[in-house]
Amino acid sequence: MKIFNWTNIRLILIFGLVLFLYSFAQHRNGDRKLKKAMVVFVGENTLFVKPETVNKLLIENKRDASSIRKDEVDLNKIEKILDAHDMIEKSDVFVSIDGVLKAQVKQRTPIVRVYDGVSSFYVDYEGNKMPLSDNFTARVPLVSGTINKKNNEDLAALFRTIYDDAFLKKNIIAIEIMPNGSLKMFNRNYNYFIDFGRTMNMDEKFRNYKAFFQKAVLDSSLYKYNKIDLRFTEQVVCTK
Repeated sequence: MKIFNWTNIRLILIFGLVLFLYSFAQHRNGDRKLKKAMVVFVGENTLFVKPETVNKLLIENKRDASSIRKDEVDLNKIEKILDAHDMIEKSDVFVSIDGVLKAQVKQRTPIVRVYDGVSSFYVDYEGNKMPLSDNFTARVPLVSGTINKKNNEDLAALFRTIYDDAFLKKNIIAIEIMPNGSLKMFNRNYNYFIDFGRTMNMDEKFRNYKAFFQKAVLDSSLYKYNKIDLRFTEQVVCTK
């Protein structure tokens, strides 16, 4: 049996031609320059960082995307640069077939604003510190007091509970963290404050508060109270 016959030779030639064309196409594609850069924000929070800021990071401070060759673009590096930005939670960077460098960017979600006596910052949905933005101020509850490694996880869970609940998100406008770890909460439309106690049993405490509020608001008795005590999970104690 002949190893080298016309059939085998033709297959080798065809395979070699395909490799050559692929390599040539790849080389030419790499030599091509980008057409432009495009930033697309995804999710609800799109106000804390401007597209121009992301665009500068995207093209690594070059004047224009059209000056960058496609084979010079390091997508992983650009994503790491974007993800390191204080206002960005996650990014996805890619080059489209038509030569557009695109970045899909999800900004971080602030759920409370904290003043600890020294500085002011947001806490985002993941429980991490987030700096204030020069572009936009989020309408979230104001928190005063100290957040540290010991109470951060429990407080972050409480903040998320308030943020995810439409009633609580509208109703609670401020939280004071007391030195003993107890919490005071303040209402948007009434003069009373809520003595919440510590963060344990918070789901039950919030259920009790919502049930009490829905009943008390019908007879306007909420205006009479100075304090709503939720520390005892079996009952809601009101003080005039």
